[in-house]
Amino acid sequence: MGQQFILCGGIGWCMEILWTGIHALCRGEAALTGRSSLWMFPIYGFAAVIGPVSRRLKKIPVFFRGCIYMTGIFFVEFSTGTLLKSHFACPWDYSHVPFNYKGLIRLDYAPVWFATGLFFEKILSKNLEKTV
Repeated sequence: MGQQFILCGGIGWCMEILWTGIHALCRGEAALTGRSSLWMFPIYGFAAVIGPVSRRLKKIPVFFRGCIYMTGIFFVEFSTGTLLKSHFACPWDYSHVPFNYKGLIRLDYAPVWFATGLFFEKILSKNLEKTV
């Protein structure tokens, strides 16, 4: 599980930097500066639980698995954001965008988290096959 935690943390960081870099492009920033926070590594590392969960869900249709992962990602994002916000350390604030909940989650990101959960399922299942 430790290897998967590190793998998920690293992939999450890279995805966030790519995502924020694309947003910079959309704002017309030629430097395409992507960014993240050290806090995000362990948060993305939580995605490692998708591996063991995916074994139990493998007979469930893809749509429902994606919904389960999306819900889990929202839960982790909200709970870790709440904890970090209480210590004035939350690196994100969605309060300025529509469809936010308490500035900690963006409901319009549901399709992104749906696809991300399935992506991590695929990565982790291949990684777990190599280690078994």
